[in-house]
Amino acid sequence: MTPPNPDFPADPTADGPTAAGPCRRSVLRQAGLAVLLRPTGLAALTGGFAALSGRAAAADEAPALPADGTPFQPGLVTDLARALARRPYAAPRIDDLPDALTGLNREQYAAIRTRPGSAVWAEAGLGFTLEPLHRGSVFRSRVALALVEEGVVRALPYDPARFETEGVALPAFKDDPGYSGFRLRARFRGGELSDFAMFQGASFFRLLAAGQGFGVTARALTLRPADAKGEEFPEFRAIWIERPGPGGPLVLHALVDSPSAAAALRMSLRPGDASLCDVEGTVFARAAIDHLGLGGMTTSYLFGPHDRRGADDARAGASSSGGLQIRTGAGEAIWRPVRNPQTLQISSFLDENPKGFGLMQRARDYAAFQDDVQHWEWRPSLWLEPLGAWGPGAVTLLEIPSDSEFNENVLAYWRPKATLAAGAEMPFSYRQHWCWQPPEPPRVALVSGTRSGRGADNRRLFLVDFTGGGIAAPGDLQTQLSAASGAIPSSILYRYPERDTLRVAFELDPKGEKSCELRLNLQRDGAPLTETWLYRWTP
Repeated sequence: MTPPNPDFPADPTADGPTAAGPCRRSVLRQAGLAVLLRPTGLAALTGGFAALSGRAAAADEAPALPADGTPFQPGLVTDLARALARRPYAAPRIDDLPDALTGLNREQYAAIRTRPGSAVWAEAGLGFTLEPLHRGSVFRSRVALALVEEGVVRALPYDPARFETEGVALPAFKDDPGYSGFRLRARFRGGELSDFAMFQGASFFRLLAAGQGFGVTARALTLRPADAKGEEFPEFRAIWIERPGPGGPLVLHALVDSPSAAAALRMSLRPGDASLCDVEGTVFARAAIDHLGLGGMTTSYLFGPHDRRGADDARAGASSSGGLQIRTGAGEAIWRPVRNPQTLQISSFLDENPKGFGLMQRARDYAAFQDDVQHWEWRPSLWLEPLGAWGPGAVTLLEIPSDSEFNENVLAYWRPKATLAAGAEMPFSYRQHWCWQPPEPPRVALVSGTRSGRGADNRRLFLVDFTGGGIAAPGDLQTQLSAASGAIPSSILYRYPERDTLRVAFELDPKGEKSCELRLNLQRDGAPLTETWLYRWTP
């Protein structure tokens, strides 16, 4: 599904301008440069990217990668990751890239572009092209890239002829510097090739559905975020990309490494109106791990209708995602709006065998943001569906203070309850839906809006809207509204049947508390009619 927007053509591949303004493709390209070069996660706030930079470990420090022309066997990357985890961690070097590249700012790095016609498979008519990305700026680490064609490894050496630059001179390299990652383009709805996926920086990757611009970022592996022991940022060390068959998915294999663990992942990517990414992986613990994150995803949230802290901004909002959606193992549908708090906030939603979770962008109208450059309403929602039983653990949410829309300051992931001993292995698998809306929306009314502002007598006024399922129709409803601390004197329901929407208005009296956990849903005869709305209020 694509959002209705009369100001832009419905076809996201259309290049020509309209009387109303530029085409969507050109706007997405403009906004995408800023999104792709923005700092990501805690690294943006702690300088973590600097610690990540460098090149892959030397051959005597790690298992040798398969040479050009050798067969690519199933299980090869898993064997490499297992062998890598049995060796001491070899930190990547950071001294092989000249200052002329490491010193590039965002705009200068963006001036290094793929030369037209030089992408891998550009003339093959496969429905995909692959563009290796240059190293430089914050993207200093070297990722070994190789193709797999007819079951044989084909190395992808550095070639300066792949790139054109504007105002930036590429230095001559004595040795092959490799690449920092790659971009995939694909054909959506049989149209022209357009952005589909990006693998670059640590173990980060992004996908798009048809008509979208890059937004939320996924992580191949998450280790100890906001932990007193210090967060690790695992890195892609090598990626093998299989040549896709006609109409088939694109399959790649990734080797990931970090001080505490190595991992092997097989990923199957399929573009569409909802793009899919199936992930099968195994984590190999080099050291004991008591804080592992699976299915990690980060997004940006600067301000919105319920949280405008410090926002003197003409726009109505600025965020790549509006909230965390969870479907618990017991089937409860939860919506938790995300915030830009004054201090770091960590929330854990205990569960067993979750059915899914994700960082979602529900606001799909231009009016929700009124941003003519970023178009936040076009950003993907990312819904993760575990495959198999994940056991006990918690969906964990980190909200980090931010003063820039380019910081990805919200992180969500699944934290297994079980810990990993040194030498242990943990397999996992899941499906990602990069989408406009999740594949199976809850069969209840959804939270369609959250607003907050000053109330009377130092209280906070909240307006929570639920839409769908005939929620505004006449009939008795039970309002299940509570605060773990503080007090809620009363609440009022407003019905808007013409919009199939019901609003709950209430005031929170914090009573001097520094944090209040709020919970709200509507029921009839004990059965839920709405999602469960959760919210953490802080001053």
